[in-house]
Amino acid sequence: MPHRLANMPAVVGAKQTLKAIHASQVEVVFLARDADEHVTGPIRRECETRGINIVEVESMAELGKACSIEVGAAVASVMKTASS
Repeated sequence: MPHRLANMPAVVGAKQTLKAIHASQVEVVFLARDADEHVTGPIRRECETRGINIVEVESMAELGKACSIEVGAAVASVMKTASS
């Protein structure tokens, strides 16, 4: 379970995560295994190119719950902090 999402600054969603990756603000990305490849693929490729760690989560429902939202989430990310 991506417990770090509850304790750290995070963004939820593909567009917001991709935007944060391009701004070099992301420490780690969580991808739901059951999410559509056309949603997660571009983010996975950017992470691999930039050396950002990817953590796969079993389902969108699990990731949504970890993000404290009522719906599933395909992508979420933990933002870098001043000490990162």
